[in-house]
Amino acid sequence: MAHNVIAEAKRCLNCKNPTCRKGCPINTPIPTMISEFLNGNIREAGKMLFDNNPLSVVCSLVCNHANQCQGHCVRGIKGEPVQISTIEHFISSNYLDCLGVEKAPANGIKVAVVGSGPAGITISIKMAQLGYDVTVFESKTRIGGVLRYGIPEFRLPKAIVDKYEKLMRKLGVKIKFNVTIGKAFGVEELFRDGFKAVSIGTGVTWPIALNIKGETLGHVHYGVHYLEKPDVYYLGESLIIIGAGNVAMDVARTALRRGVRDVKILVRSDMYAASTEEKDYAEIEGAQFVYNKQPVEITDDGVIFAETVCDENHNVIQVTDKQELIKADSVMICISQRPSNLILTQTAGLEINERGLAKINEDGSTSRAGVFASGDVVRGAKTVVEAAETSKRVAMTMDAYLKNLPKD
Repeated sequence: MAHNVIAEAKRCLNCKNPTCRKGCPINTPIPTMISEFLNGNIREAGKMLFDNNPLSVVCSLVCNHANQCQGHCVRGIKGEPVQISTIEHFISSNYLDCLGVEKAPANGIKVAVVGSGPAGITISIKMAQLGYDVTVFESKTRIGGVLRYGIPEFRLPKAIVDKYEKLMRKLGVKIKFNVTIGKAFGVEELFRDGFKAVSIGTGVTWPIALNIKGETLGHVHYGVHYLEKPDVYYLGESLIIIGAGNVAMDVARTALRRGVRDVKILVRSDMYAASTEEKDYAEIEGAQFVYNKQPVEITDDGVIFAETVCDENHNVIQVTDKQELIKADSVMICISQRPSNLILTQTAGLEINERGLAKINEDGSTSRAGVFASGDVVRGAKTVVEAAETSKRVAMTMDAYLKNLPKD
């Protein structure tokens, strides 16, 4: 593999105006990183990646590279783009394995990070490196959020997530498991106990319902729940998946790998929402796509769908009277997620929008002084790299806020 990575890195043109970098949501210094690597400075290249994006090794595996860095590579105009994701993964995984913990001297200021998904991991690492006394509050028994409970092992090995927990502990981060802020105690108690700032990164872990007849039947499930622990589900021989985003693709591929023979992905419009790469993988592994079908009712035998008509922009403009029952043993709903917003609704002075997401200013601060938010709890279900990018900026905002607080 090392030889292939080196050969691929040598294809980089080291463009003066790197469009690959412009295509990266977190502005990864791609040509510079590759140059350092080819000059024999793999640790320097790894540090460059990690400092820019602590979740670099994760993003190298799960990002939609075809639409981002690789999709903007100039070599791709007339041929194959440089496989930037492969190079990034090799360098960043090497760095994470050999990483020496670097942090500023402890300043004694306590910071609470609520949630340990992509946003929480990024902020806790950044704040710990700045010298803050960081405590992470996680409602489950392991860190990772969507990285552990929402992305299948074949796309993101859990061993990588485990490495982040070890890294956080090396940095002095304390982790409290099985704690849901808003139940036993809330933000008020955190401030009472000496925390000077609170970062909310609880994600969007509650599924959005279809709100149609039959949704409560026993063979109907939600994709985000299934991906968390697929081994407890019995889906039978056939499965209908409603929705066509990346969660739907992960559900389809997981179900097929666990023995479901007939997997159909039913799409409301004439276009899937997932990345082309994930759609192609699902299709080649056996998933069937059926377009222009809107669910009307779920029955014991399957789902009744109505045919739809779309315009040239793939928007549904008509739901016809033509209906049909598509049979299946199980049904999986994967149309999107909303925030598990207990902390949002239980915190005085914290504003949320009509979607139940935290309202923030451009710098990540909320309407409540000392409370910040980032990741999916702010923007809805987005990507890992977007959560990392916003969280990196919010960490800098928190640092500036804390430095301006009056001394006790």
